[in-house]
Amino acid sequence: MMAPAPWDKIPPQNTLFVLVTGGNSGIGFGIGERLIDEYLTTRSLGSHLVLIPTTRSVKKSQETIDGLRKHTKEFAATSKVLRARGGPLYDPKQTTRRVHILSIQLDLCSLPSVRRAADQLVSGTLSSPSDDDHFVSLGHFKIPRLDSVIFNAGIGGWYGLDWPKVFHNILTKGLVSATTWPTFKGALSGRLVDPIHGTEGKGTPHMGEVFCANVFGHYVFAQRIVPLMTRPANNSILPPGRIIWESSVEPGWSDFSLDDFEAIKTKAAYESTKRLTDVIALTSTLPTSKPYVNQYLNIKSAQAKAAAPRPPKIYVVHPGVVQTTLFPLNAFMFFWYNVVLYVVRWLGSPWHPITAYNGACAPVWLALQEQGWLDGARAERVKWGTSTNFWGECRVKKTEVEGWGWEGKVEEMVALKKEHKLAGRKSGTVDVTEEKLVEFQELGAKCWKRMEELRAQWEQREKRAGA
Repeated sequence: MMAPAPWDKIPPQNTLFVLVTGGNSGIGFGIGERLIDEYLTTRSLGSHLVLIPTTRSVKKSQETIDGLRKHTKEFAATSKVLRARGGPLYDPKQTTRRVHILSIQLDLCSLPSVRRAADQLVSGTLSSPSDDDHFVSLGHFKIPRLDSVIFNAGIGGWYGLDWPKVFHNILTKGLVSATTWPTFKGALSGRLVDPIHGTEGKGTPHMGEVFCANVFGHYVFAQRIVPLMTRPANNSILPPGRIIWESSVEPGWSDFSLDDFEAIKTKAAYESTKRLTDVIALTSTLPTSKPYVNQYLNIKSAQAKAAAPRPPKIYVVHPGVVQTTLFPLNAFMFFWYNVVLYVVRWLGSPWHPITAYNGACAPVWLALQEQGWLDGARAERVKWGTSTNFWGECRVKKTEVEGWGWEGKVEEMVALKKEHKLAGRKSGTVDVTEEKLVEFQELGAKCWKRMEELRAQWEQREKRAGA
């Protein structure tokens, strides 16, 4: 008989299950570290956190588990907040044994990998043995639910710096704008991938590689784990799950085109996919997108509202400007680019948290925030960004999205100044109008429709390939 999981005897409101894609490095690993720290210092001393970072290999998964466990032990031993809360009898071991780190393998450019990962979460078991008595050794346990999934993984598609554009950006836009909304990252168009066979073989169906990694792989994965994030109608204790898309501070209206939906022709594939991320997340609650969103989340229109299960909610965040290995630079350039980012922050930019741990502020905040507050703030209509002050102290800030504004409505300048929304605004951005909002809403419906069509097409292709 299978032994009970360590969280089985804990009230469900005192447990949190969070999955982070691309959790082995960069912002993904920073999200894991920050989530552990903030959960332990803000929740009850009996609460348990189950963190599931995804990676692309068993080796990386184990390295990630080991790294996050090491971080947990160090934090439990040194945190003044935890010691104050625990009193004179505080034992770090009792804290670390409330953090459970599991991992699965997920390659977002491989639909078979996406299916296997989703099936393992929904129907299978996860394990994470440990010979360290600071942590509970986990056998093969089934995950009862997911409270938040943070879609962090992705690729940039860049090869390096376009030096003429570097100098042009700085001279024409200034250092702050040039490093916040750069156009000097060198990239090539035409990057393709076969998401079924994992090759670029001739004669096989293919899609844009950056689009597949940043958007489509996540999109399909989320749809397949909807059962873990949907709450029964009679469950008033747990809020519905949260699908948290990680975007970027960079994309604008001109970065995305319906004619190049998969970002194959453009040399700004990364920015295109992040603009698409903004659009589908921010329009997920609108009537124009509702037919496609309902289909995606398995919402049956004939269900009586009183008896209908509560589907997951969709949000979007961005980490600000973070120096990670996603952008390929040699060691010399990495160092000096990092120095420049600090200078820009000291010059007053609110969008330069710089480190992965700091950049994790917004996604972790959204994963931990009370549902009542999010609903009251209509948080699904806001792009939440990590911002910092001169000293690098992090906070969450509403971010303007071209064509949508800060909250999907026309706002007066007086109100914008009162709420300090104008700080860090992109130079040359045009105020949102009712006409632009209608255009944005229509674009959202078209994007949702296109995503659902692509999902149906590729699911059929995957079935045929499997047969």
